[in-house]
Amino acid sequence: MATKNKHFVLVHGMCHGAWCWYKLAAMLEAAGHRVTTPELLASGIDPTKIEEVESFADYCRPLLEAMAAVPPNEQVVLVGHSLAGFCIALAMEKFPTKVSVAVFVTAVMPSEMLSISKIEEEYSKEHPIEYFLDSTFSADPEIPGPKPVITLGPTYLATKMYQLCPTSGPDIGKKTIKAREHIQFWPRKTRHDQ
Repeated sequence: MATKNKHFVLVHGMCHGAWCWYKLAAMLEAAGHRVTTPELLASGIDPTKIEEVESFADYCRPLLEAMAAVPPNEQVVLVGHSLAGFCIALAMEKFPTKVSVAVFVTAVMPSEMLSISKIEEEYSKEHPIEYFLDSTFSADPEIPGPKPVITLGPTYLATKMYQLCPTSGPDIGKKTIKAREHIQFWPRKTRHDQ
């Protein structure tokens, strides 16, 4: 029985970029599938500055544009990692007929019973500042209002994010990871505030 080729939309997590999916995208394409890997705003190689991102929907705009471009008679397999769970949930809400299935890969998964604010609250309880090891939290003077920025530290990256990767994984990550506005996604005090 022949398997119909699918269209996968792979969405990267916080502070990362579309590069995260390069191995999986290559394998899926080699198997005959179509793959789209949108670069979310101010992420990866996207030149947008974090202070130019006005809202979470704005941050997700490249995904929403990719979904809008999907023909009306086509459905995609929507895959999100980490913070991209919020993004794919938004895309599912805006384009319900264009999604055949959504896959949340160690991703946040909001629902009617579990709101974004509740997820943020639980995440903050389970991940105190100390969890982030040598990462730094700071207030960016370029961003109006109290919006701390997180910069992921090399020890955090090596032990919490890339511990199972070959040595090239952390090197690629260190070169392309960007500081991420943190308060928009889950408020917490900065190290400076403590």
